[in-house]
Amino acid sequence: MPRKKANFDLVRKLAMKLPNVEESTIHGAPSWKLRGKLLTCPAIHKSAEPNSLLVKIALSEREQLLSTEPGTYYVTDHYLRDSVVLVRLSKIDRKSLQALLKRAWLFMSERGNSAGRKADARETSDLRQRSSKKQPSQTNLRMR
Repeated sequence: MPRKKANFDLVRKLAMKLPNVEESTIHGAPSWKLRGKLLTCPAIHKSAEPNSLLVKIALSEREQLLSTEPGTYYVTDHYLRDSVVLVRLSKIDRKSLQALLKRAWLFMSERGNSAGRKADARETSDLRQRSSKKQPSQTNLRMR
């Protein structure tokens, strides 16, 4: 049976399940932020392919994703210096998108400002504990 592909409605649904994520806008497009810091949004720069999602993530994780799944994940010259990966929504399934957004949440909560760090610390710990119980690999993180 073919996998159902992701779309921006699914991105919204999954992002809003993460703790302290709020819906906002950036350059007129929807975005999802953790304590006011960008987590994910449609990739709106002209260099991005249509129907692509920008997701904040550690550069080391981006390199791993690009090398293991280049058909799903990519980056353009415009985004090379940023801690982001671009995602072809037509190539990612719900489970993988959910795991990626959770990784982005963990990355952004660790980078957060000092006021947000204390509040996020317990939630980050809880998310990691749940993830490690389900999968030892960070590439397969799942939300409840």
